[in-house]
Order: sequence, then C-alpha cells, then structure tokens
Amino acid sequence: MDVVIIGAGLSGLIAAVTLHEAGANVQIIEADTHIGGRIHSIRDLANHRVLADLGPTWVWPKYQPVVAKWVEKLGLTTFQQFNDGDAVIVGYGPVPYRQPVPGQDGIARIVGGPTALIDALAERIGVDKIRTSSPVTGVFEDSSDRISVRLESGEIITTEKAIISIPMRVACTTVQMPWAPQALIDVMRRTPTWMSTQAKAVALYERPFWRDDGLSGRVASRVGPLVEVHDHTVADVSSGALFGFVGWSPEQRRNDAEGLEQAILSQLSDCFGKAAAHPIELTVQDWALNSRIVTDLDVTQPADHPEVAPPILRQSQLEGRVCFAVSEASDLSPGLIEGALVSGERAATEMMPKKF
Repeated sequence: MDVVIIGAGLSGLIAAVTLHEAGANVQIIEADTHIGGRIHSIRDLANHRVLADLGPTWVWPKYQPVVAKWVEKLGLTTFQQFNDGDAVIVGYGPVPYRQPVPGQDGIARIVGGPTALIDALAERIGVDKIRTSSPVTGVFEDSSDRISVRLESGEIITTEKAIISIPMRVACTTVQMPWAPQALIDVMRRTPTWMSTQAKAVALYERPFWRDDGLSGRVASRVGPLVEVHDHTVADVSSGALFGFVGWSPEQRRNDAEGLEQAILSQLSDCFGKAAAHPIELTVQDWALNSRIVTDLDVTQPADHPEVAPPILRQSQLEGRVCFAVSEASDLSPGLIEGALVSGERAATEMMPKKF
C-alpha cells in the first residue's frame, strides 16, 4: 500500500482522489458507517436525491478559486443563495418586524449540496478503496519505510505513508501517535473543530410558500430557539425547505430534544405563518452528539471560528511519511469547504510517492 488515508471527509477524499489519479495505491479508512464527515444530507428515499444539507451548505466560488476548480472538474454546478424579499427580525424591538437584509456577495450553493462533491469523489476513487465502520486507534512507525495503521478490531494495515484526515482534537485523543512531538499534540488540542458543537434544523415542505408573501426565508432572532434561519429550497424549486442554527446549548438540546422540536415549529409558525408549523419532515442534526466529530474540549470551550493554525499542522512528520489533512489545518479558508479542499490537495502533494 502506498498511502492510507484515515478519514473519508472532504479533505481525505480530495487527497485520495488526487493520489489515485496520479497512480498511487490508496486505501481510505473511515470510522463512521458513511463517508463525508461533517458533510451529510437528507435524501429522498425513493430516488436518493439530496433534499437538504445537515452540515455545511455555502460556497463562494466567486472568491474561492479552489472551490470553483473542483466544482468544474467534477461536473457540478452552483446556484445563488435565495435572498429575495424581507427577513423577519425577532427580539430587536417590542414586536417582530419585516426588513430587507442584504445577502453576502457571491454566496452560493452546490446543486445537490456539498454531498454532490462527496458522491463524485467517491465515484472517482471507487468503493473498493473505501472502508467504513473501521475506527483507527493508532499510527505507528515500523521502520524507515513502513507505517502501521491499527484498527479498533485489532487489524493492522501496513503502508508506506499515511494521511490523518479527521478533526485534530479527535485525532490527538483517540489515535495513538507515539512519534508525535508534544508541540504538535499541544497545537492539535488547541485547534477547534468548526461547527462541531452546533445543531442545524431543517424543515422540508412541498413548496417554498413564504416566497409568495414576499419573504426571503431569513430570520434573525434573539429569542430562538433558531438564532438565524435561511431559505434552503433545492435548485429546481421542486420542493421547499428552511434551515436554521439552533441557539440552545448542547446540554439543553440533549435534555429536551422533543421540546426543542416543538419550539422550532412554533417559531417557524410565528415567522412564516401556520403552514410552517406542518413540515413534511423536521430534522435536527446535533453534531455535538457525534463523537467522531466533537470532543469534550469542543463542548467546554467557546466555539470560535478557527484562525489559520500554526504551520506545524501543515508540516509532514516522520521524514515526510505522515501528514494531516483537515479544513482547520488549512492556511486558506480554515473551517470552510474551500479549506478542506486546499488541505486535501496539500496532503496529496506531500505524500505523493517518489515513483510518481
């Protein structure tokens, strides 16, 4: 084996596809039952069509050349985030009121969501190169040209090189790396996993009825439980959707999941009318419950947007035989989709076998 990639999120898949297409023999090892990492979606059970994103949604191809490049390379398309009409403003005055709120310049969505990136990359590399439900517990140096990757099952995979493509805090607390200097471990512990403690609520409807009333689907609220809401309707408008970020703490969400859902429906009804209280489906994706993504450090510390991490996270270890690939380690757009793409590309370049 030339390169083992630990983690089948976007960075890991980008690294794997880049290496695979250069002729390297690669294997992706994923702890979860599915690929994608923080990119996850709601699909139509009848036709497998993506209806909504449960993880990241937005890209800015106008300002993110690496996103634009991969969207084109994978044959995907983007469309503008819907923002026509008024937003509903709650808690900023004695009563809720309507007001136009400018959207971000260049903000866009991928047709099929970021899941379309994951699906296209997985197709390029082939399912035979991806193993799911296989947590890694250690990465060890066997010799000057061999790395051992130990699985939770006890199985050991031998490889020339390895890319660790899981959140830095998860890696340093669940994967044994006896070769790692303390300075590296310290930086990994200090690197927050962006959005890992957040919860995202998605309400699906037959159509985006709020648009008929001149509403953009946006809500800005100091009351909650959703602190902001956005139109999340699919590109062809064959169905409607709203999504929002939950303002309750992880502990509140865990202790009253049913109460949270009822509060969300009540809030949507107050903002968009009675029809909003009766979605086809309401899904709350609580990322703070996913131990593959979040650690105790993430839960107990402020959820700051990651800054550009120290260079040590972008430096290979064991004389160029191990490196990291995750959005938070990127020196460009850390925490965002573009950061994941950049990090995956960099790791592939670092780990490219000399024979290629």
